[in-house]
Amino acid sequence: MKKAFVRLGNKISDSWTNFINFFKISNFNVKASMGLMGAGQFMYRQIGRGIIYLSIEILGIVFFSLYGFHWIVGLFTLGTVEANAWTGKEGDNSVIFMLLGLMSVGLLILFISLYISNIKDAYKTSKAVLKGEKPQSFKQDLKDLLDKKFYKTVLFLPLAGTLIFSVLPIVFMILVAFTNYGGDYVPPVLVDWVGIDNFIRIFSLGEIGPTFFKILGWNILWAFATTLLNYILGLLLAILLNKKIVKGKIFWRLFPILAYAIPGFITLTAFKFMFSQGGPINNMITANGGSPIPFLTRDGTWWARIIGLLINAWLTVPSVMLLATGILSNINSDLYEAARIDGASSARQFKDITLPFVIFATTPTLITSFINNFNNFGVFYFLRGTITSEGYFVSNDTDLLINWLYRLSIDRTYYSIGAAISLIIFIITSSISLIIYIKSPAYKKEDTFR
Repeated sequence: MKKAFVRLGNKISDSWTNFINFFKISNFNVKASMGLMGAGQFMYRQIGRGIIYLSIEILGIVFFSLYGFHWIVGLFTLGTVEANAWTGKEGDNSVIFMLLGLMSVGLLILFISLYISNIKDAYKTSKAVLKGEKPQSFKQDLKDLLDKKFYKTVLFLPLAGTLIFSVLPIVFMILVAFTNYGGDYVPPVLVDWVGIDNFIRIFSLGEIGPTFFKILGWNILWAFATTLLNYILGLLLAILLNKKIVKGKIFWRLFPILAYAIPGFITLTAFKFMFSQGGPINNMITANGGSPIPFLTRDGTWWARIIGLLINAWLTVPSVMLLATGILSNINSDLYEAARIDGASSARQFKDITLPFVIFATTPTLITSFINNFNNFGVFYFLRGTITSEGYFVSNDTDLLINWLYRLSIDRTYYSIGAAISLIIFIITSSISLIIYIKSPAYKKEDTFR
């Protein structure tokens, strides 16, 4: 820790020294831009740029004076005045304060970035003038946005949308994980920062801790098992349909594709009906003198888990098959011809040619499939979404972490616990995915397959 603070101090000292040196070598116009955004641009007769930078500074000062700094303070305090419905007293909404404060911090970072950009732009122009070049006009700036810098024009809206609709909610969720938001602490009651208390509750020996570890163990087993099962079945089916002796390949590919094309929730609802206590399968068993099997009931833990694996395979194998079919068609046939001449068996050809090439090409897809399966909400929600098991807190023995998160957040309003579980899910999936990718041929042997 001491070394980290020393490094941080050295880095700040170096940055300050670099700024002092930069200030000394800068001319008056650049220094003017440091004091007033756009001033240097005005002095170089870049009126359009100057107006834009000056407008940004005026809007920034007005916004942060009226709202921004107040909202940033609210991000730390989460409000100080609690509302009272009986007396009609209006109070602070902690969640709104958190959201607006987070947005204000983002706008402050953007404002500082534009301020630095204004200084860099003035310095770049000063260097061009020293070389005898003419400062670029605003008209030329607009032309560049449609030509040399067209990528900035095109990427602006997607980048802004990603920041607003993806990054902001993720950061908000992370912040919620460190509060007591949920349960009895829902606005108009004030919400407080509680640090890592939610994570302690999850990993403790209370009612939440044991459930977490039970679900986590099953979740990891499910993710690996279903990913490998779907991958192996899809690859084998693609290899089988790729054989020259198979006739009517289009006909045989039609059925898996139809299963893939039907909406998943319809398929899951149909399978739930088939395996229900009074469904067709149990009716056939009882009609032949057998006893009904508790496939999806509270006592049918492993029956339900196996059925979930098979149903997920039914939904996923067609996509893996289609992907593998395209990859197999790109393998150089000369490799197989040379292997046959050398006396390699079909199994050896598969082991040394087909499998390494397919794994190399599909590793990113395999990792994505693992993450999707780890967070597969639909399968067990549709099959056993209303069941709770003994020894599980607001959950059952086939729920995944994502299902448990949903139950805690939506059914019991434990928003902070749910956010903490989301953060744990992210850490687990990202860590496993990174390790798998680093250990895979797609990372280690890229040059071999290129």
